[in-house]
Amino acid sequence: MNRNPHEQSDSERRQELQDEEVFRLQKEERRLETGRRSATFTWIINSIYFLVGSLEILLTLRFLLRFFGANTKNVFAHFIDTFSLPFIAPFSTLFISPIFGGGSNIFDVNILIAIFVYSLLGCLGVWVVKLIYAGRRAV
Repeated sequence: MNRNPHEQSDSERRQELQDEEVFRLQKEERRLETGRRSATFTWIINSIYFLVGSLEILLTLRFLLRFFGANTKNVFAHFIDTFSLPFIAPFSTLFISPIFGGGSNIFDVNILIAIFVYSLLGCLGVWVVKLIYAGRRAV
């Protein structure tokens, strides 16, 4: 029964291994939770970019159709005008738009301003989400 004082008993060694395993599991759970939050954050950012990008494409189409004098009775041109109308309404009377080519070609400055403002709002939305996410990561 002469034991080396530097040797640990079996129960002490088992307890040490259990504590180490608990520590590893907690570390893995934190890593998984961080991964989930990161995936949610990425999804939100990508959704904002997608929605703002889609809106900008719609407004750009409206601008180009008006600039090149598209027939307003055409189904596609009518669809673009009707679908983009709620987004352009706040800006519709901001400036008087110059007209070319006998009144059929319109350089609509209001649409360009709307594109710019919606781009800024999208950037602001992304910035706010990043700010919130950075605050949560610090916790």
